[in-house]
Amino acid sequence: MTSVEAERLFPPPKEPACLYVGPVMHARMKPVQHRFTYRVFSLLIDLAQLPTASRLSPLFSIHTFNLLSFFEKDHGPRNGQPLLPYALDLFHEAGLDLTGGRVVLLCYPRLFGYVFDPLSVYFGYSKEGHLKGVLYEVRNTFGEAHTYVEPVKAGELTEAGLRQERDKLFYVSPFNPLAMHYLFRVLPPGETVSLRILVKDAEGPVLAASFHGSKRPLNSKNILALCLTIPFLTLKIMAGIHLEALWLWLKGMRLVPRPPPPPKTSFPTEYPTSNPQGLKTDPKSSENK
Repeated sequence: MTSVEAERLFPPPKEPACLYVGPVMHARMKPVQHRFTYRVFSLLIDLAQLPTASRLSPLFSIHTFNLLSFFEKDHGPRNGQPLLPYALDLFHEAGLDLTGGRVVLLCYPRLFGYVFDPLSVYFGYSKEGHLKGVLYEVRNTFGEAHTYVEPVKAGELTEAGLRQERDKLFYVSPFNPLAMHYLFRVLPPGETVSLRILVKDAEGPVLAASFHGSKRPLNSKNILALCLTIPFLTLKIMAGIHLEALWLWLKGMRLVPRPPPPPKTSFPTEYPTSNPQGLKTDPKSSENK
């Protein structure tokens, strides 16, 4: 299968917004073993169709308080500027012209006005509907964020999905140093969506995290049902992060000092991967990036 044929397998959803429901899993392999799973729901929203999305349900709104809501200031530069030109500029800087295309964002919505989003993913499509690039926007609990800009390169997209990788540049877990490598495995949004991140060090896998979601229409019936079955979604995420950190500490893991944050965004040309095949690396090679 050629790259062009693979691109055609994953057109963007037609709706201006929808929901994805499914489990989040975290599994730590070393130096102690620890695993947990919980059910969540995510929002996928077309950044060019925010007004249309806001009319899908009276229980969902854009930039105003509601049971479920979306605020552009929760993402990107976090200053309230429109996210579509922000994302298009990053894609353009990476060499991608998405004129006439679409950018959709997979993220957690605000629930009763609150959100914490550890990972938001922007999918950039050409005017033909072909997936051309991804922005992985990572946030930690210290109020910092970093975006990994990743054009879709030849051979990365197949019928099995998208496979990308980058050296870790940004402090997330207080138990993990920077000298690590990310392997991203993504099934772009359609009837389902799947995100899997494998974190490796010089000796092999350290941590795996995944989300597998099934699409549901964004309507009042589904919003009410999800808020009843998964109440306090984003509060649960934040509380879960700290609770699981406590369990790891009780199991003997100790905190890694937090380094100064890197620039807000990074591109493959600026930080070429030191590990192009996901193999073992010398941790000193990425320690100071």
